[in-house]
Amino acid sequence: MAARGNLNFWRSAFSRLLARNARDMEDSIPRCVRWRIRNNVTVPSFVKGKRILMPSIAAISALGYSSSKTDQQNKTLAAAKSSEEKIIIQKADEIYNRGEVLALYDFLVEYKDCRNDELLWRLARAATDKGKLLGGSEKKALYYEAFGYTKQALDLNPDNYACHKWYAILLDYTGEYEGYKKRIANAYIVKEHFQKSVELNPNDATSIYSLGYWCFLFADLPWYQQKVASMLFATPPKSTYQEAMDYFLKAEQVDANFYSMNLLMIGKTYVRMGNTKMALLYLTRARDYNQKSEDDKMAHKEAVELLRSLGVKTS
Repeated sequence: MAARGNLNFWRSAFSRLLARNARDMEDSIPRCVRWRIRNNVTVPSFVKGKRILMPSIAAISALGYSSSKTDQQNKTLAAAKSSEEKIIIQKADEIYNRGEVLALYDFLVEYKDCRNDELLWRLARAATDKGKLLGGSEKKALYYEAFGYTKQALDLNPDNYACHKWYAILLDYTGEYEGYKKRIANAYIVKEHFQKSVELNPNDATSIYSLGYWCFLFADLPWYQQKVASMLFATPPKSTYQEAMDYFLKAEQVDANFYSMNLLMIGKTYVRMGNTKMALLYLTRARDYNQKSEDDKMAHKEAVELLRSLGVKTS
């Protein structure tokens, strides 16, 4: 028992000695060097002409406590920030689902300087919807503003399908203001980003629809524009109505009745392909779609016009 007691005494004394040596060594190191050690900054060999010996493992352990504590605090703050951003995104989606375009933009624009790709692509979408609602010069300004947000979002997370989708949409929208040549030049990039979006999320019907719309635009290009495109580019973008239809129908298969414009484009493509029966079916569905957004209103208006051209009397 006496031997065990002596052993415990020496263990305790040795531990106290190590702790005291660690404190003494820390005090002997200049404050600027202690800061460098704590903050993981390279410590120079000489400070003010005096050689600095690196502290022992015991001393580094003693100095490292505050660093570990700071790391834990940083993790806690990051988790809190992530939780806060999730709540913001949830609230934004609720506003979006209610169709409150201006309120959504006003809510999200407060976070325009954030570093969250999910928030930024939603802000890009909100700015785009606000532009469609207001029209005119404000539409153009908001499209370019939205394009800036989606660029940031894509830089932050190139594996986010929605970032690719909205980058492609806004590259094409802004291209409309930069002339026919610029828009044609952008076309391949637009398609690549839509394809990447579908690759990352095969169940996103909007991206599939967008590929269909891209195909329709170039299948429907007037002959004189095709001629101009051929003069400007060695291999101008080309497609067919059938390719466009395949995408539109696939989007409908993935998420039935998800978008009035998809119903309109199916009907419109059937018109181009000479299938009046199927065109009437989908154009009627587009006309009768519940009008919540500016796109719904546009789809309704064009569906009515196309139905009239097919001999259907409609209001």
